[in-house]
Amino acid sequence: MKKPIVEIKNLNKSIKGKHIIKDLNLSFYPGQITGFIGPNGAGKTTTIRMMTGLMYPTSGEIIIDGHSMKNHFEDAIRHVGVIVENPEMYKYMSGYKNLQHFARMHEGVTKERIDEIVRQVGLENRIHEKVKTYSLGMRQRLGLAQALLHNPKFLILDEPTNGLDPAGIREFRFYLRKIAEEQDISIIISSHMLGEIEQIVDRIAIIQNGELIDIRELHQETISQYYIEVAQTDELQAIIGERPVKPYEKGFIIDIEKPEVPALLRALHEENVDVFSIHPVQQRLEDQFIEMTGGGAIDAIH
Repeated sequence: MKKPIVEIKNLNKSIKGKHIIKDLNLSFYPGQITGFIGPNGAGKTTTIRMMTGLMYPTSGEIIIDGHSMKNHFEDAIRHVGVIVENPEMYKYMSGYKNLQHFARMHEGVTKERIDEIVRQVGLENRIHEKVKTYSLGMRQRLGLAQALLHNPKFLILDEPTNGLDPAGIREFRFYLRKIAEEQDISIIISSHMLGEIEQIVDRIAIIQNGELIDIRELHQETISQYYIEVAQTDELQAIIGERPVKPYEKGFIIDIEKPEVPALLRALHEENVDVFSIHPVQQRLEDQFIEMTGGGAIDAIH
């Protein structure tokens, strides 16, 4: 495992006597995209505000690329890029003029760097047109370019796909994955659109009542459930014995590990049971979220 870019250590935040964030410990790694999710009021926004320097922790530490935000704020924050929902741009200016304007806020952003980032987000054909002519998807890509101008090592995205159509969301996912892999940037995405998060993140961190209740890798979990449809259901039940099984659509979902599937199929064949279909069942992020939070409400689940 690579050395983390960001380390959150024993982070606490109290506001007006209310303990919002409680001993939060979390690390973010280069080239990895982390989904940061939780019910309404769980503490996601408060945590993000502390990571961006908009709010100070009551106690604990945030370390970015080896620099404590408490003791060396400028050294830490220069490694951070941020996009919050739909980035605000000067619509009467071209995309390029906008980037030039934002580049002045950071040291060492050259014309060559601006041109490079424009190519990376695929805006080279429209960058000299006024932002008011851009689609929402193009403005989102321009916002991504602006957040990446100063070569950050940590990118924070808060509801980055709000308002985008399916094509725009897919395009934005492509660019995020590309920059994470090619530039080794650590990315955190906070969103209530679980279906979208599931398609891009490498892992999820779930916060509830200000506490980290679970962190897990996605797309690497062992499949432990299979859907199976057979002609002779009684024979199937006799063969699987005491294994948990539940009816689903025209067949059943069985708790079984992948290495056990061939033996099950052989046993069914020996008993002349006709198998119409069998395939793994991957638990959706939505189901995992509800299971882990006890059904805690979030804005919307898509």
